Formats: sequence, C-alpha cells, structure tokens
Amino acid sequence: MRKLIALTLLSALSASALATPPDAPNRLFQGRDLFALQLATDPQIRPDGREVAYTRVSFDIMTDRGRQSIWLVDAESGEQRPLVTSAGSHSQPRWSPTADRIAYVSTAEGGRPQLFVRWLQSNQTAKLADLTSAPGNVTWSPDGKWLAFTMFAPDEKARLGEAPPKPEGAEWAPPLELITDIVYRTDEGGYLKPGYTHIYVVSADGGAPRQLTFGAYNERGPISWAADGKSLLVTGNRRENWQREPVNSEIYRVTLADGAIQELTKRNGPDNGAVISPDGKSIAYLSFEDKYLGYQNAELNVMGLDGSNPRSLTASLDRTIDDATWAHDGRSLYVQYDDKAITKVARVSLNGRVETVVEGVSGGSLDRPYTGGQFTVADNGAVAFTSGSTQRPTDISIARGGRVRQLTNLNEGSLGGKTLGDVKPLKVKSSFDQRDIAAWIVTPPNFDRSKKYPLILEIHGGPFAAYGPRFSTDYQLYAAAGYAVLYTNPRGSTSYGDEFANLIHHKYPSQDYDDLMSAVDAAIAEGYVDADNLFVTGGSGGGILTAWIVGKTTRFKAAVSQKPVINWASTVLTTDVAPFMPKYWFGKLPWEDPDAYWKRSPLSLVGNVKTPTLVLVGDQDFRTPLSDSEQYYQALQLAGVPTGLVKVPGASHGGLTARPSQSAAKASAILAWFERYRGKPAPIAPTL
Repeated sequence: MRKLIALTLLSALSASALATPPDAPNRLFQGRDLFALQLATDPQIRPDGREVAYTRVSFDIMTDRGRQSIWLVDAESGEQRPLVTSAGSHSQPRWSPTADRIAYVSTAEGGRPQLFVRWLQSNQTAKLADLTSAPGNVTWSPDGKWLAFTMFAPDEKARLGEAPPKPEGAEWAPPLELITDIVYRTDEGGYLKPGYTHIYVVSADGGAPRQLTFGAYNERGPISWAADGKSLLVTGNRRENWQREPVNSEIYRVTLADGAIQELTKRNGPDNGAVISPDGKSIAYLSFEDKYLGYQNAELNVMGLDGSNPRSLTASLDRTIDDATWAHDGRSLYVQYDDKAITKVARVSLNGRVETVVEGVSGGSLDRPYTGGQFTVADNGAVAFTSGSTQRPTDISIARGGRVRQLTNLNEGSLGGKTLGDVKPLKVKSSFDQRDIAAWIVTPPNFDRSKKYPLILEIHGGPFAAYGPRFSTDYQLYAAAGYAVLYTNPRGSTSYGDEFANLIHHKYPSQDYDDLMSAVDAAIAEGYVDADNLFVTGGSGGGILTAWIVGKTTRFKAAVSQKPVINWASTVLTTDVAPFMPKYWFGKLPWEDPDAYWKRSPLSLVGNVKTPTLVLVGDQDFRTPLSDSEQYYQALQLAGVPTGLVKVPGASHGGLTARPSQSAAKASAILAWFERYRGKPAPIAPTL
C-alpha cells in the first residue's frame, strides 16, 4: 500500500511538472480556494452606532491556519480601516463605555494571548498585564476604569505515592499522572491541566490582575457589571456535585471589594447569560426547568436584582433563545433565535411581545451550513450582525429603522469569478407520519435540468442542531465535482419547536431515517437525480445516521461515515461528555439497560451492510472518539464489506476541518471514495 501511494504521488508530481499553464482561470470552486476565504465574526457596534469593530478571519497558506485581525467599518459609508493587523492573532474587540478605547486580546507579544487597550484618539496601544493564560469574556466596567475577564488558574497536580529520589543528573521517565475528575479531557482542550477558570479584574490603566473567585469550581461568562460598578454577575455551579451536573448552572453576584459570592438562582437547570438592565434594577437571563429531555427550549427570563420574582418572557415562543441584551432604554431586550432554520434578531418587550428586527443572521461555520450568528446593539437601536448567504460566507451588516445594509463584502475578490452551485429549497413530507421536513438541494454549476446527476445525501450532526440556507465549502466542492447535494433537517433538528426536536428523545436513531429517505425520494422526483447513483455521508450525528442507513438499505452506491458513534456503550464510557449522554439521551447507564444501547448502535446492523463504507475521523477526537471509528472499520473488514479508515492527524471533533488543507483533503477523499463506485453495480459482500 505504501509503495502504491508513493508511486501515485510521483505520478502526480511528474504530471504537474509537465503541465502547461492554464489559458483561463478555473471558474469552479476548488480545494485551494479555501485558503482565499475570509469570515467576519464578533461584530461589536460602537455605543453611538457610528462604527462596528469586528474580527476578520483569514487563512495563511504557508502555515495552513486561520489568522484573526480586528477591523473597523463605518456604519454609514462602509469604509473600513484596520485596527490591529500586525503579526499574531487578534480578537475580542470591546468598546469602552465612552468609545474612546477598545480592549482586545492579542498574541502579538511572545505568542501568548494577552489583554491590550488601544486609545483611539492617540492611536497608542498598551498591554494591561502579563497574564498566565488566555483571557476570555472581556467586559468593561460602567465607568471605564476596570476590565473583568475569565482566566484559567492552574492548580497543583494530584499525586498518589511517589518515585524514589532521583540521582543528580539521571534521566528518568516522567512522573505518573493521577486522574480523579469525571471529565478529564475535552474535545476543545485535550487532556485537562489541573486548575479552574475564575474571574479576574484589572485596571484599565494597566497593573496586576486581581483574582475575584476561588475554589474547586469554574465560572464562565458573559460577565455583566452592576450599574454602580461594585459587583458583577457570572455563571457557574458551586455545588459539591457540580461535575456530575452537566446542565445545571446558577447565576452568582460577585462583590468587587471583597469577592463575596451570592447565589441568585436556584432552579434545577441552566441559568446563564445574565445581563443587568441599564437602570440596574433587573436581570435578564436564559434558563429552563430541567426535565432531562434530549432537547429543551432556553427561555428569556427577567428577575429582580436580588433574584426575586423571576418570570419568563418567551414561554409561548417555542424557540430557544441563544443570546440576549437590553435595549438602551431598559424597556425591552434584543434576542437571537433560530426559527425554521432562519436565524433572527427580535425585540422582546417586558410583557412578552416579540417583534422581528433582523432575519438572515449567519454563523461562522464554513464546511457545512449550520444556523447561528452574532449581533450587538447600539444605544440608538442599530443592530450590527453577521450576515451571509448560500453563495458567500459571513460579512457584517447593520439594521436600523427597518433598513438593512451590508457593510462588508469580504469574499467578492475570491468568489466573484467562481460559478457556484445554486441552493434551492425542496418540499418533503415524511413517509412515516406526513410531517413537513425542511430540505435543500445544491445543483452543480452550469446545471442542466435535462441531465441526470449523481446525488450526495449529507446529514447534519448534533443531533439537536439545524442546517439552513447558508454557504458551505463541502457542498460547493461536491457540486463542482458534478454532484447534486441534498441536505435536510429531519426530526430531532432544532428551530422547529420543542416537540419536533424531542421526537427522537430516547430513540435516536429512529424515524429520522424515514425522513431522510423521504427527502431522497423527493429529490429523485425532481427528475434530474440519477436514482442509480446515490451516495451518503455526514459527520458526528450525521456519521451515526450514515452508518445506520447502510445497515437499513442498499440503495446507496457508497457511504462515508464521518466521526460517528458506532457503539453507544463504548462512546458513553470514552466521550468527553460522559455525564451528559446517558442521563439525557438514554435515561440509564449502559450496564443498566444494555439492550437499549445495543439496539440504537449502528454496530448492531453491521451484518446487514453491503454498501462500501469509508470511515473518517480526527485522531484527537474526544467527543466521538477514534476507538468507535476503529470498531466500525474493523467490523466492516470482518464482514467483508469494502471499507477504509481515514484519520485526520491532530484534528479534534470540532476541529476536523479547522485547517484548510485538511478540510479540502477530507472533501477530496470523500469524492474519491464515491467516484470509485459511481456508475458501477454495488458489490455483494462475501459470506465468511
């Protein structure tokens, strides 16, 4: 195999050396084009609404990594100017209350994230302190004299026994490592270092940071200052059993003078996202009463400054509120939520009236079209938000007085000369219960309805998540290769209400399979899909469903299961969300109900699989660990099913496509696997 790969590479290099320069630019979207894309994220509108600071993400082809810089864009003219674009990565721009300064986080000095302030009138910059870890949730005090932030505080390593004394100059093995926490590694950070995340404050004029919270607990943002600047609100769980309560959290008031902590909420469930009203008398926050369901709507609540008289403002909305901020007059709040795969910003009055302000907020996902996005609000009610479309990644737009203007157009240079696949909605009714299932189909560039195209069904993860009409690099690469791409929001998807999401509660996978097959049938009925050339892939929850599908049907020519759960029992015992999965997705632990775990595991269907199935996973995936993918690969090998295992070096679950080269290579590997079986009769697996 290694010799074959080497010969293939040599052949490719020789062909490249002999190739003549192209006569014209390639108008199709290619893997190399990923390096030219840019994203606008984290829009921060100036208090008076005149400018928006935002973080621009670009990609360095020499380092194969994203790079962040901070830009300012004029809200009227759209004229842009760089704020911080020097060497390093720069993010989290935050306006001071009087808009004369911007705080931000930068790796410009020594490569470690540090907290800086730029004085806009003099254009001078200063590092405020020498921080030991990256600061997060940076927030100005109302008087502009302090900055609060979260930061990791290291702790001593736990020990159990010790090695004998080491002779001077001896080279011994590293000391033993003792693990005692139930969550000891995360997909985002790998194996955890001993310590906790706490709240700090530092003078806006610079100086030593002061730690406000302590103990064997974690606090997180957002941080909200009291109007008098004497205290602030944070989210955490300081109960003794907090490590085994993955959803439960409370809102705490922390006094600046002495670090005294007061618990303001006591609900069994998440209380978070607290923001104090402009008059300092009320607190808005997001919460729900935990019923141990797979999915539950987070509602917008308001309570008194002391935690008294809590009430929900959005109980009748049947949508999850993702973010909330007070209007300047304190009479209403601006919120963000997904509604039928469209991300909106709405104004919610204190009597619960919801009025849409913005539609089409877009998130920062590049490879797949997930919903989401970000917004901020100026004192005059102007809303800055991340916008996008099926043809472009995120830009910055502003909404004011019923008028929406796009302020940036970051990808016109790279995508303006490309012919991209069109994205159109597809009407689907589930064969199971005739429910409407949202779906979209991406047609290849230069689409001709009279022709027949192979189809890729691509399935979202989560499973409690949603796709929408957004830009996707994966889909554009598939479409450029001549495939139609079908994507859907089957039951279990969010943004369609609590009941629709919980149709898969304690039974996932289940009838979401029927929804997906109904979408394939609807695509074939359009007349331009080749029913004899169907392919399927998906990541995470989509990887699970891909493996489930090939265990249920042989209608697909080939499949690629990306970062899947294959054996629920082994996943629960190795995932970084072990306290969550059994409690909310099964109701019992694996040894308490092994039959339920087995019946919902794609591994139980391996004996039915005839479809050539590739397995693809990051080798640092701690959410759906590598071991599950290896189980599936080995099982398919033992069953005689054509298979392969692709490992993405250094990639986590969430970072599978973080590096452009790996994102392009992943899509290329999937297409190569499909091309191997395109137009050919599906092989019949031999009997062992």
